[in-house]
Amino acid sequence: MSGLDSSGWSMAQVILLPVLLPLAAAGLMVGLGVQRRRAHAALGLLSCTAMVVAAVTLLLWVDGQHAPRAFGVYLPGNWPVPFGIVLAVDRLAALMLLLSAVTGLCSLLFSLSRWHRAGTHFHPLLQLQLMGLNGAFLTADLFNLFVFFEVLLAASYGLLLHGGGGNRVRAGLHYIAINLFASLLFLVGVSLLYGVTGTLNMADMAAKLAAVPDSDRGLLHAGAALLAVAFLAKAAIWPMNFWLPPAYAAASTPVAALFAVMTKVGVYAVLRLWTLCFPATAGDSALFGSEALVWGGLVTLGFGTIGMLASHSFARVVSFSIIASSGTLVAATGFDDPALTAGALFYLASATLAGAAMFLLVELLDRARRLEADPPSMPVVDGRLPGFAEPDAEPVPADANLDDLAVPLIGRAIPAAVTFLGLAFLVGTLVLAGLPPLSGFVAKLAMLSAVLAMPAQIGTASAGVVLFALQILSGLFAVIALSRVGLRVFWSPEQRGAPELRVAESLPVAALLGLCVVLVIGGESGLRYMRATAASLHDPQGYIGAVMAARPVPTPTERGTLPRFGGSR
Repeated sequence: MSGLDSSGWSMAQVILLPVLLPLAAAGLMVGLGVQRRRAHAALGLLSCTAMVVAAVTLLLWVDGQHAPRAFGVYLPGNWPVPFGIVLAVDRLAALMLLLSAVTGLCSLLFSLSRWHRAGTHFHPLLQLQLMGLNGAFLTADLFNLFVFFEVLLAASYGLLLHGGGGNRVRAGLHYIAINLFASLLFLVGVSLLYGVTGTLNMADMAAKLAAVPDSDRGLLHAGAALLAVAFLAKAAIWPMNFWLPPAYAAASTPVAALFAVMTKVGVYAVLRLWTLCFPATAGDSALFGSEALVWGGLVTLGFGTIGMLASHSFARVVSFSIIASSGTLVAATGFDDPALTAGALFYLASATLAGAAMFLLVELLDRARRLEADPPSMPVVDGRLPGFAEPDAEPVPADANLDDLAVPLIGRAIPAAVTFLGLAFLVGTLVLAGLPPLSGFVAKLAMLSAVLAMPAQIGTASAGVVLFALQILSGLFAVIALSRVGLRVFWSPEQRGAPELRVAESLPVAALLGLCVVLVIGGESGLRYMRATAASLHDPQGYIGAVMAARPVPTPTERGTLPRFGGSR
């Protein structure tokens, strides 16, 4: 075992918690049986809350260190690097862990209103999904990255079908087929890279790439390209994203919200491995595939933007916004510019939180639009309409603002539920569109400023212009698409009753959007964290050195001492 530092034994154990907690919770749930739903819910809430605490602890720890020491490495099997399993946490991993834990907790809380009763094994699958996500963010070797990918994908197959129905089955088949194909490419790519470098540890592999002979460099690039295709398929890059809108729109509401962070796993893997293995200092393989990332991301951003404008369903509009955000992040990665990467990371956090909140709002707004099955009939008095039958009714002023039913709007009470939905929809729209004053605007402003200040030798000038223009257009089109949804929901003339909202449904939406507001209030601190994260990613020697320097903890025999009863090593 290697701790975070010489005195950080307890902190080293925290790295394991995001993986062990959901695994233990899922095991206990399966042992309790499917009938103990309340016990499952309590265990799930306890596990997700503990994951949030662990993620915040790790994020504060890495942020409190100086740059050279902002890495925590743990060897679960106490085997030396690069032969054993390695878990590593840095600023990027801690950020992704926190996003995963917060989204998982909010999705679980939302499901407690009714969705967790729509089928069996919802709670264990949710915990296994979170375990796969957290493991993918923490692992430092390709083999376990593949294992955690398969764990999260297997759980997502079950979650996507949760609730049943023909639409979910059809969308699920496409989703499973594309992900199985991506997993096959993942295996082939990893095999090629292992054959060329002789290692699966990512830091060891990055350190050995410069020594790869020219005769094997073609195989190296082929393996890296196959691996990138697998990751980009999971990140929903065009044209491998046809499965996403129907799958996310068909998924149950809490599952769709959780999937908002799952798409970012592919983006995370590309960002981690590409900056680690192919930096500008990688010799003959420097910036391998950068143009493919840039232009693939830009096309995906444009496709997602047009999809938002062309969609009428709110769920599909949000789904295409997820595609647009993935395209933005992949394109920003390909430019290999630390300032642009920092803005993209801020955008990643903002878009993930807002996307999850908007998926939760889909069901609430659909419920608000639902017409009453048996609306109250208009009373008829003496064969005349009520307005003429009430002699004491006050006359309507000539300049009064009337609705479509000729009823004055001024003085009409707005139900609290409608007020909440309207404000939540407005905040989500502003964040997704990147309009001031919320976090989406801060992220887009940081990225646009980075594009304008980008040196001429980084990327191509035309790609920078296209990214700048698409960022502006995507915001404009998002406003149009979401405003159309808002007009249909809040201003349509149908007579409806006030929607009913439960606390378990409203609280997750408020929490996710509240975090977007917190990102604005703490904007400077957030950008400072993202700049430090980007600087660390673009200087991979720190990550390589931290992982390769990890040493197993000597056993009691090697130390020549016996452990104290009940004491720590």
